Amino acid sequence: MEKVYLTKLAPNCGCAAKVGPGTLAGVLCKLPKFHDEHLLVGTETSDDAAVYKISDELAMIQTLDFFTPVADDPYDFGQIAAANALSDVYAMGGEPKTALNIVAFPKEMDTEILGEILKGGADKVLEAGAVLAGGHTIQDDTPKYGLSVTGFVHPAKFWKNYGAQTGDKLILTKPLGTGIVNTAIKADLISEAREAALRSMKTLNKYAAEILKKYTVHACTDVTGFGLGGHGTEMAEGSQKTLVIDTKSLPILPDVEEYASMGLIPGGAYRNREFAGKAGYESSAELWREDLVFDPQTSGGLLAAVSAEEAEKLLAELKGLDLPCAVIGEVIDRKDYALLIR
Repeated sequence: MEKVYLTKLAPNCGCAAKVGPGTLAGVLCKLPKFHDEHLLVGTETSDDAAVYKISDELAMIQTLDFFTPVADDPYDFGQIAAANALSDVYAMGGEPKTALNIVAFPKEMDTEILGEILKGGADKVLEAGAVLAGGHTIQDDTPKYGLSVTGFVHPAKFWKNYGAQTGDKLILTKPLGTGIVNTAIKADLISEAREAALRSMKTLNKYAAEILKKYTVHACTDVTGFGLGGHGTEMAEGSQKTLVIDTKSLPILPDVEEYASMGLIPGGAYRNREFAGKAGYESSAELWREDLVFDPQTSGGLLAAVSAEEAEKLLAELKGLDLPCAVIGEVIDRKDYALLIR
């Protein structure tokens, strides 16, 4: 198999390639509105996936996600893209059942590379306990890969990205900084952060979600391309609350402070900051920590608003996982802004 540096083939890596949340909202608001009594979650709240009620005991979760290479190794890229797509189902409190490949691949590139990408994705689908049932491919100058995923959940027990209550604690289940680290990698800066970021991005949110289901979760979302700040803003706006983010409590990948202080901030972070600015935020944090809040994540962790009485016990159980997690803030009554970053 020929050696190809996949991350060099795209100007933006992974979820940093997403269209900015403000731009996306401006487009989606012009689409026709769909009404169906069985559609429990649609586009109105910018949630992680759609939820459609099948019966009193069963609802279907539908999502899709794909992006440009976020790792040079094709097998790693496949695993990360699949973990990222599957995450939307976990963020809704559901279980993935079927998946379909979404592939764009250069005509002249070695097809063994494509095989490794697909194998990485298939292995993650297997780990999730779901079934890979087909897919679709096109020719494109820039490789892209992801999944369309269908999952199941009880129609009265799924999580939404809103519903956070005053006094809730905010728990984040993976470290931040993948956007900054991937920018550093594209700049040929290599450190232990690369392996730490790969390990985090390849880890399914399945394991954190299984623990969260034992506790009282008022709102949940996964932190991906819009960053903690963008997804946190959506949670705050939907819940009509303000989220307080304690940046000194954030779990962080190695060397992120150094890279951020060097100015290695992906472009998506500025779009995320602009989006949050429209809803309003106040910050007293150091600049690099504030940049980290808006850093676009690829296959990031779950952000959950949970009952304060259960937060300590929940966190102790989550600590048994192999990745850093933390209580990163709290929910307060609505102020004139959506986020308070300190």
